[in-house]
Amino acid sequence: MAQLSLELERKLGQAVERMPAFPKSVQKILELTRNINCLPKDLVGVIEKDPVMTMKVLKVINSAYYNLPNKMTSVNQSVVYLGLNTVKNLALAFAAVGILPRMNAAGFDIQRYLLHSLTTAAIARQLCGLYAKAEADPGDCYIAGLLHDFGKVVFAQFLAAEFRDALAMTIERGISLHAAEREIIGVDHGLIGAKLAERWQFPAHLIEVIAQHHNPAHEPDAMMDCLRVADQISRRGELGNAGNPWLDDEPCAAPARFGDDLDKVIDSLGDMQKIIDDAMAFAQVGAER
Repeated sequence: MAQLSLELERKLGQAVERMPAFPKSVQKILELTRNINCLPKDLVGVIEKDPVMTMKVLKVINSAYYNLPNKMTSVNQSVVYLGLNTVKNLALAFAAVGILPRMNAAGFDIQRYLLHSLTTAAIARQLCGLYAKAEADPGDCYIAGLLHDFGKVVFAQFLAAEFRDALAMTIERGISLHAAEREIIGVDHGLIGAKLAERWQFPAHLIEVIAQHHNPAHEPDAMMDCLRVADQISRRGELGNAGNPWLDDEPCAAPARFGDDLDKVIDSLGDMQKIIDDAMAFAQVGAER
């Protein structure tokens, strides 16, 4: 990608700075989990001091998705059953959903965007469990799927006219949205999404995956592979809509891991309706105040 002009760097920096920060409890969770010696009790203590976050975490953990044998009544129990990383990622996911704007000047449909992001996240998690479990954490793949397109939200909020033109160009010329963004704005949503993830102090590997998920020349890894193919499956099935339509000539994004037959990969996922239902239920819990 060409070096950014100083003016574009300034505009992107201002847009990222204007995005809401995570709640203090979630900022503390990120701070704690950057320490490899973080104790589960420390994380539990932070979450339990936030009653809304506690309610949401327990509601999802007790949902049909996890299908636990006994009802969880505390965050501490949840960490014992599901592990520190799963509970941490649930808290981060709720925070990300909670700061989405309701309206934007670009006419970008936030609800359909959210459904696309949540289905991509769920599919990425499932693909990791089936094809890459020893190489990446399924929960981390879920967060990558949830946040991979967050740059579009930044564009829709703070570069609305340019983003609206990119959405229109995608339809008029039958090209990908990221190609239209590069032509009109000068960068795609991956780069500004990575800048936002960096401001939120997410791990370096996740920032890199967000930045590069539309760069075919970037060296693949397990998380990137799962994200790219999950995004393709979500777009092909029209599971929500983040403005980037499925193109009929798209090859499988990670053939070395998944092969060339996307239908076969989709069949391996089982009941897609369950993925959609789980995503919609998560969106509803995430929007609760």
